[in-house]
Amino acid sequence: MVSSDQRRRQLAREKFERQQQRRVAARRKAKRRNVIIASVLAVGLAAGAAAYATAGLAGDGRDDQTAAAPTPTKVPDPCAKPAKGSPSKETWKKEPAMTIDTSASYTAKLETTCGEIELKLDAAKAPHTVNSFAFLAGKRYLDHSKCHRLVDQDIFVLQCGDPSGTGRGTPGYTIPDENLKDPRLKGNVYPAGTVAMANRYDGRDEKTRDSGGSQFFLVYQDSQLPPNYTPFGTITGGMDVLKKIAEAGSRLDQATGNTAPNATVVIDRATVRKS
Repeated sequence: MVSSDQRRRQLAREKFERQQQRRVAARRKAKRRNVIIASVLAVGLAAGAAAYATAGLAGDGRDDQTAAAPTPTKVPDPCAKPAKGSPSKETWKKEPAMTIDTSASYTAKLETTCGEIELKLDAAKAPHTVNSFAFLAGKRYLDHSKCHRLVDQDIFVLQCGDPSGTGRGTPGYTIPDENLKDPRLKGNVYPAGTVAMANRYDGRDEKTRDSGGSQFFLVYQDSQLPPNYTPFGTITGGMDVLKKIAEAGSRLDQATGNTAPNATVVIDRATVRKS
């Protein structure tokens, strides 16, 4: 016969197990929502966009995110210390004038604290995006900026390009969506090695399209996403660097709602060259 004390302990164990299951499910839901609402959809442009991003992260999702916060664990940092320097605070009132040659080939190099990542840029397919990326690199806007978000569940991306490190930073201007019908995006999958722009398109209001800024994401494993994010290049070197970053995992940043990489990922220097 089960005593009352044994029964109470059994009920307590069952309650604890249910709580743990809810926390795991909430964490997965929060990570997925963070990506869809904030990481890939919301760049955060001026006050209105910042309010949109905040609403997406808070609202009825705040409790889920709080419950989802994992117990902090010490994870070895696989990356080096950032180079001396401060993130840019510069902004511009309008998209830069077109200066790239759309018939030429362009490459980019991201010298990060975790290793070099090399990109081939599609100037012909995404001229506005590549022109803006080259402009920002030339102005050293991306230098000393932290890659603020790593998603390692459901979709697999590292997001960079925001000197503020919050996920809401902007260069002050927007660029149009491009190349959304790229044949590489089969079955709503952005294949591993894709470089694409973040934006604040909400999936409903067409007015939120053409809202890319400076934030971009690097896809290190095939990821299913609707074709709403301009693919403007491919990763030609450094997939091992991205894998190293991904293996270090992520943590929930309560201040910003980002799933921040445990690795210290900072772009020390970004350059674009015509090849």
